Parts: sequence; C-alpha cells; structure tokens
Amino acid sequence: MSVQTKSSRVAVYYELTKPKIWYLLAFTAFGAVVTAASIHGVDVSVITWSLVLGSVIAGSAAANTLTNYHDRDIDAVMERTRGRPLPSGRISPPQKARDFGIVLAGLSLAMAFGISFTTTLEQGLWATGFIAFGLFNNILIYSYALKRKSWTNIILGGFCGGTPPLIGWVAVTTADLWTLGLAMAGLVFIWIPLHIWSLTLHFKSDYNAVNVPMLTAIRSESASARIIAASTVVMVAFSIAPFFITLESGEPMTGLVYVITAIASGVLMIALSGWVIASPSERTSWILFKFSSPYLSVLFIALMVDAGLRI
Repeated sequence: MSVQTKSSRVAVYYELTKPKIWYLLAFTAFGAVVTAASIHGVDVSVITWSLVLGSVIAGSAAANTLTNYHDRDIDAVMERTRGRPLPSGRISPPQKARDFGIVLAGLSLAMAFGISFTTTLEQGLWATGFIAFGLFNNILIYSYALKRKSWTNIILGGFCGGTPPLIGWVAVTTADLWTLGLAMAGLVFIWIPLHIWSLTLHFKSDYNAVNVPMLTAIRSESASARIIAASTVVMVAFSIAPFFITLESGEPMTGLVYVITAIASGVLMIALSGWVIASPSERTSWILFKFSSPYLSVLFIALMVDAGLRI
C-alpha cells in the first residue's frame, strides 16, 4: 500500500469520527480542567491532561463511529449524509467501521481509568463511569432505542453531551463536582436540543424521508420556530443561573466576566431565535445553527477567564 493510499484511508476514518463534534466536546473538557484547576489551585500534570483529552476524544469518536455504523441505511437516503464514508462505500465492509468504533471505545475507557494512576482511584473511577455512561447514552439510548421512534430522542439521548466537562472536572478534583461541575455539564446538555433542532428544521425533508421523528422535522415550521425559541430562552436562563449559586466554599460560582458574557451572548441567541419565529425557514434556522456552536465555546471561554481571575 502506497503512502498516499495510507494517508487517504486515515483521512476517511478520521472523517468517520465526525471531528467537528469531538473538537467541541474536547474543548468543554479542556474548559472544565482549566476552571477547576484555577478555582482549587491544582497543578494538572501533562499525563493527566493527555488522559483527559484522549479519553474524551476517543469516546466521542467511538460514539460517532458506532452511530454512523447503525445509521448507515438512512444516511444513504438523506441528501445531507449520503456522502459519509459508510453510505458512500469508502469504508467497506461496514463491519470495519464497527470494529474501529469498538476499539476506540475500549481506548477511551482505558484512558479514563488511567486517570486513577495520576490522581486518585476515586477520580479515575468517576471519569471511567462518565465515559461509560456517555457511550451507553449516545449509542444505545439515542441511536438504537430512540432516534427512529420518538421525538424525545435528542432530549433523553443528549445527556451524554454533558459528560466531557464532568470528566475534565473530576480529573482535577471532586470538590464542587455537583455545583459548578454539574453546571458546566448542564450547559452542554441544554444547548444540544437547540443546536440539533435548528439543524433538523433546515433539513426537515431529509429526516421526513427516512421517518426519523426529530421534533422540528415532524412539526410545522411555525411550531418548530416556537419550540426553538422556547429552548433558547431556557438555555439562556440556565446559563445565567450559576451567577446566583455558591460553591462549597461559599464563594459565588461565577463572576461578572462570565455573567456579562452569558447575558450578552444570550441576548444575541434570543434575537436570532426571534428571527426564526418571525421568518421560519431553512435559511434562518441554518443561521441560528451556525451561531450556536461558537455560543457554547464563548461561554466556556468566559468560565475559564472568570476562574483565572480568582487566582
């Protein structure tokens, strides 16, 4: 096999893992590590950093790969997805993708447990448990059990999105895990429906063609716009809530840098969702979808900056 052929095969398997998704999830884990380390004054070793990011990347890539394997039949029908590695035949037979996903899942669990050797056994077990839950929720609950059967798919199957920041947090400390750590996980979880529903409104004909009951695909455009707007308001309200909650030490969970950022970016997101209500269309929903990814990143950057100012 030539060097060029090997390189192209690596590129195909890389594409299979949906890197844009794990880029963002790895960033939320990164943000959780930085925030927890800044607040609690913990020095995180290079090995721990590597294990955290490696486990989150491998776990997300595994989930994406295995859901791609399960959905290869409907992906072949949908215009948006028919060019993916499996429906396009660039990976054949499909079992190669399945085996690749299983290996990635095993690596993610091993790296998460490896955190036990650079921190404490408790922290490693928490990290391993979160990775296992994320894989279970995304692959079995979302893709296999709910995606093709219930409009609740992205809600009940979206808990996995909150696991990367929890893994990043416990790799530093278990203190404040259920306050700021959980709040960071909640930001991702509550953001997911808005992000996905705005995408499915844009591609609703694709989802209807394969009978996948995404909420904004099975409702009218006006009803979908109201659903998106309501989820945006809930998301923005949740993003501001940490400012009014205290850590175990009695300090405020977040400071002014974060809350000002959350309010400013939240106003923009509400304005965009209001535009979708006023003009429900594939174009307006697509613009809202494109803005939603940097919105989450901006919130996590603000959390890191806010925590750094406490040092």
